[in-house]
Amino acid sequence: MTPMNQPIAEGEPLIRPSTTDHALYEPIVDACKTVYDPEIPVNIFDLGLIYTLEINEASEVRVIMTLTAPGCPVAGEMPGWVADAVESVPGVKQVDVEMTFEPQWGMDMMSDEARLELGFM
Repeated sequence: MTPMNQPIAEGEPLIRPSTTDHALYEPIVDACKTVYDPEIPVNIFDLGLIYTLEINEASEVRVIMTLTAPGCPVAGEMPGWVADAVESVPGVKQVDVEMTFEPQWGMDMMSDEARLELGFM
């Protein structure tokens, strides 16, 4: 896993892979699924707003996320909602939520469930 504060090096993917093999990964995903954009009736994980969930050996979590648009009315609040949700997972020691707009979010980042819910399938 890449150290928590190391920038993405040239040639690395824009969206870092998540730490899917950590025991806390699924509970953290479930916690992220409890957070909704108030304007869209789909959770932010299925919307594709959570780009990366990095979990280190000390159970410290780094969430890299985006918004559907930079001018989203809840831009200042949503990172706190995500941090609160992830911090509630038993075993999580620390949460750092980082906002990014690179790459820009697109509808192709939504899960099939989100597309179906929104009538795009």
